[in-house]
Amino acid sequence: MTDIEPDDLRADARERWERASAGWGRAADRIRDWGMPVSVAMVDALALQPGQTVLELAAGPGDTGFLAAELVQPGGRLICSDGAEAMVEVARERAQTVGVNNVEFRQLELEWIDLEAASVDGVLCRWGIMLIVDPEAAAREIRRVLRPGRRAAFAVWDVPERNPWATIPSRVLIQRGYAEPPAPDAPGMFALAPAGALQELLAGAGFTDVVVRPTEVSRHYPGPAAFVAETADMSPLFGATYAKLSPGEREAIAADVVIALEPFTGPDGTVTLPGSSLVAVATA
Repeated sequence: MTDIEPDDLRADARERWERASAGWGRAADRIRDWGMPVSVAMVDALALQPGQTVLELAAGPGDTGFLAAELVQPGGRLICSDGAEAMVEVARERAQTVGVNNVEFRQLELEWIDLEAASVDGVLCRWGIMLIVDPEAAAREIRRVLRPGRRAAFAVWDVPERNPWATIPSRVLIQRGYAEPPAPDAPGMFALAPAGALQELLAGAGFTDVVVRPTEVSRHYPGPAAFVAETADMSPLFGATYAKLSPGEREAIAADVVIALEPFTGPDGTVTLPGSSLVAVATA
């Protein structure tokens, strides 16, 4: 086990996401577009009806929940939440931009959701539960707030080799000595990627009818420089490290990334990076 205290891990993660939220706001349209296959699969799995209440946790810019908000009209509402206050503000501004008004914004933690038991008809959690200190507690809390027989939809990242967009920047930092390899038992992008891990987590929390399927995503960039710039702007870990380096060190990292991107770079210089997310649906 990592020897860092759980509360210290939580505080560090909160600080990193508060910092990264502005970058997520700037990239909100792109996040919506490349994440759409996952968002649609999650929302469809909930089988929502007008008048229902749906909760989104770790909402980021909020676009997954906004899809659900349309389906529960008239009379229904979305509770859009994130653990980072700045990210909640990003989602609030995003809702105004896209015209979603049946939404309540809350700062909520996955591990202790400040809502009454059996108070919502569906829960969405896209790319959040694998990042927290105690995903078992989060799964139990999500089941607690769901009405019996209702569904929750989760997305976590598939194994690293299917997500080079995520592994290339971190690998370059590690190879150059700017970052340490992550502890195998620490929270992180791929903590629930191993086969059966997500099913086991949800079944252990009391969910039934758990189904997990991979969903492909892809990211497109005009060139390697755009990929580096976006990663530095959005990634809490890469961005914090990259910002502290000298211009020469940044150039060296960018050069290494260009080499690593060669298998994904077309003749015209554009970059297309594949990705894979696991989408799970489970019944309370």
